[in-house]
Amino acid sequence: MDAKTKYKAKKIKAVFFDIDDTLRIKDTGFMPESIKTVFAALKKKGIVTGLASGRAPYGVVPEIQALEPDYFVTINGAYVVDRKGNEIYTDALPIDVIEKYVAWCHEVGIEFGFAGGQKPAVSKRIDLVDQAISPVYGQIEVDPDFYKHSPVYHMWTFEDQGDALQLSAELLKDVRLVRWHPNSSDVIKNGISKASGVAHVLENLGLKAENVLVFGDGPNDMELFDYAGLSVAMGNGDEALKAKADFVTKTVEEDGILYALEELGLVEKQLHFPQVDLTSVEGPVATVKTNHGDLKIQLFPEQAPKTVANFVALSKDGYYDGVIFHRIIKDFMIQGGDPTGTGMGGSSIYGDRFEDEFSMEVFNLRGALSMANAGPNTNGSQFFIVQNSTLPYAAKELERGGWPVPIAALYAENGGTPHLDQRHTVFGHLMDETSYQVLDAIAAVETGAQDKPLEDVVILGVDIED
Repeated sequence: MDAKTKYKAKKIKAVFFDIDDTLRIKDTGFMPESIKTVFAALKKKGIVTGLASGRAPYGVVPEIQALEPDYFVTINGAYVVDRKGNEIYTDALPIDVIEKYVAWCHEVGIEFGFAGGQKPAVSKRIDLVDQAISPVYGQIEVDPDFYKHSPVYHMWTFEDQGDALQLSAELLKDVRLVRWHPNSSDVIKNGISKASGVAHVLENLGLKAENVLVFGDGPNDMELFDYAGLSVAMGNGDEALKAKADFVTKTVEEDGILYALEELGLVEKQLHFPQVDLTSVEGPVATVKTNHGDLKIQLFPEQAPKTVANFVALSKDGYYDGVIFHRIIKDFMIQGGDPTGTGMGGSSIYGDRFEDEFSMEVFNLRGALSMANAGPNTNGSQFFIVQNSTLPYAAKELERGGWPVPIAALYAENGGTPHLDQRHTVFGHLMDETSYQVLDAIAAVETGAQDKPLEDVVILGVDIED
C-alpha cells in the first residue's frame, strides 16, 4: 500500500460497505467472522459505519442487520435510513416513468420487477426471475400492478440478453440500467446512486467525501468509487472496479475487509504468533541436512515472504550444498550460508542484497531461523539459528519492555536472543526435539579464531517440502 493511500486514510471518519460479495458471498451466504471484529473496532474508534447496497432494507439479511451499522443506503441510494429506521432521504420513481418502463418491457418481451420501500414484487414467477431475485429476497409476490398502489424506488429487468439489452431513448431521459446479475439489471433513476445516497448521509453528519472510505466489488459501485475519498475493491471484484480503486484487497474468504483496514491503520492489526503453535502454520518446511544430523525448520512465508522465497530458491538450486557453519558461539547461535566460508560472502536471488522483513509476529526465540546481515537491508544468503537456552530476564520484565505476553513467556521458558528482534529477519523455526538436539550438538563443537569450528560443520543439502 502506497503512502498516498495511507495518508488518505487519516481523514476517514465513515466507512460504507457493499453487501453482496463484499461483506458476504451472495450465492452461499458465507460471511467471515472477521466482519464482526471490523464493525466492533470501527465503532470503538468512533468511525461511522454504513451499508451502501442495491438491496432494499428488507433484503438486508439478519447477520448483516446484527452488525448494527449506523446507516443503510439501500435501493442504490434511493432509500436511506438510519439504524433506528428514520428516513434520511427517499426518492421514488414518478408514475409516468414506471408506466413507460412497463410498456417497454411488454414491447421487448421481458419480465420486470419493483423495489418498494417495504416489499418488492415481480411481474411473473419463472426460473429466469427466481435465479436472480430469490437468493436476495426469497419467494416474493407476483404483482405487475404493484406501482399503482406502492411507491417504487427502482425497478428490475429479468432477461438473458446481458449488455445487449438497451433502454429506449425515451426511457434513457429518466432512468439507466446497472447490471448486477447475468439475468437482471437494476433500473435506476438518473442522478440516483449509492454515491448520492452516501452523500446525503455525509451532509447529515457534516462530513465531506474525503472523509468516507467505501468497499465494493461490482459495476454498481463505480459511481461510489468516483465519489469517495478512499475506495477499496475486493479481490474477487469486477476488474474494471479494481482498476478504479485506490487499493485492491484480498477476497471475502481471505478476510479482505479486515486486511485492508489493518493495512490502512483504521483497525488495529491482529497479531498471530506462529512460534507459539507451529502445527498451525501453513508454509514450506526445510530440512537442513548436516554432518551432525538434520535440522527440520518450519518457514514463515506470511511474515517474511521475500526472505522465505530467497531461502527456498537457493536451497532448491543446491546453493547451500557443502557450505559450512562458519561461526558458532555456544549459548548464542550457529551461523552459515556463506559459500566462501568466511562470513564475507553470499548473495541472494534478488542480486547482491535485499531488504529486511521485520514483523511483530515472529521473534528470535531459541530455535529461530534468522537472516545474518551487515546492517539494515543487507540480507543475502547467510542465516543463523538461535541456540541460547537461558535469559537473565523474567517474563514480566520482557512484557514491560514491550514483548507480547505469549512471546515473553516463551523467551523466559526456552531462551533466545531478544536483543536481536527487529534487527534480523526471523523467517523460520525448528520443529522438533531431534532438531534441537542437533542444534545443541553443533553449538558444542570446539571453535578457534573468529568462532570458526576446528572441524567443519557441513550443510550436506537442504530439502524443501512445499
